Amino acid sequence: MPIPLPLKIDVFAMLIFLGIAQGLFLSFFFITRKGDKSLSNKFLGVLILSFSLALAEIFLCYTNMMFHTLHLIDFAEPTNFLLSPLAYLYLKTKLSNQFDKKQYWHFAPFVFYLIYVSVLFYPQEIAHKYNAYVSAYHPQFTHLEANIYLRYPTLFFFKDNVNELMLLQFLIYIIICFVLIYNEFKKIGLSFWSKQDTTLDWCRNIFIQMLSVIIVFIIVKSIFQNDLGDHILAAHITLVIYTISFRVIRQSAFFHLTKEENETKKEERRPYEKSTLTPEIEENTLRKLQELMQAQKPFLSSDFSLPTFAKMLKVSPHHLSQILNESLQQNFFEFTAHYRIEEAKKILVEKETAHLKIEEIAEMVGYNSKSAFNTSFKKIVGLTPSEFRKEKGR
Repeated sequence: MPIPLPLKIDVFAMLIFLGIAQGLFLSFFFITRKGDKSLSNKFLGVLILSFSLALAEIFLCYTNMMFHTLHLIDFAEPTNFLLSPLAYLYLKTKLSNQFDKKQYWHFAPFVFYLIYVSVLFYPQEIAHKYNAYVSAYHPQFTHLEANIYLRYPTLFFFKDNVNELMLLQFLIYIIICFVLIYNEFKKIGLSFWSKQDTTLDWCRNIFIQMLSVIIVFIIVKSIFQNDLGDHILAAHITLVIYTISFRVIRQSAFFHLTKEENETKKEERRPYEKSTLTPEIEENTLRKLQELMQAQKPFLSSDFSLPTFAKMLKVSPHHLSQILNESLQQNFFEFTAHYRIEEAKKILVEKETAHLKIEEIAEMVGYNSKSAFNTSFKKIVGLTPSEFRKEKGR
């Protein structure tokens, strides 16, 4: 089998390689991460893994390494049909924390295409795969003679039009995702560009990242013949992966403290002179608030926020903030911390949970980091969680 070109290592090759490495790391992080959003984390992890596989194939093709590994040509092509469904299911489960097994039908195009290429393309002899590679990346090269079984042209319709089919799927799902997120913002009375609800802010940014991939995909395929511009698309996907990584790093270590401090400052500055809050609304809200916190314990979710809580109580975030400040003399952070620490105290003294680590208990009561949990616990109780457990365990 002729290998007419040397390896091509340049800036794009290095960028794509870095994207693969970071993508694999980030996907492992999300897939193995535990917590109240574990299912949505897994969807995001598999989504990033699918992007990483696509980058790996582009890397082999762009650097000419595919000449040495022709049996791998188009190995990641079926996973491209996972990208849109995974993005939608991630956003869906992230926002609702619910998943119906019937939703697995979204993976039908991926399963169909995987079976399709497994029957039609993957078993073909190596000369046919060589021709497929040079057609996409080196159209100036002469094709080899190849014995192709199942020669009927109509059978290759899906393979020959894979980019168009992927784009169609992308466009359908991006519209569905936009409607999903927009309606969630609308439900709690926030602008689509609002950053007040951290979960919606994160989901909107994931949506924007996916939209940017579609836009770059369209531009690249419109300008370049075949797959000759895929290195540009791969470089953009690398940027998306690193953008997500940066946001994860920001949020994982000190996100909660930053969010809570910001909420506290906002609430302290918020004027109530022109408030439309009536005594009836205040009384009803306080009653529902106590019932809801005891019955459903929404504070156990790490995504618990003032706007989402206001939505559950069917009041405006402004009114809820005023009620907490004036009736309970607490800001939202203090109010939430009180319930979380009380729940943590129960877990710390129960014999059934004596085996749990402090980090696990922190996550169970809604904290993303042990440090934030320790700080809140000691501020309210006067002891660290470990000290409290030892003292009550005597």
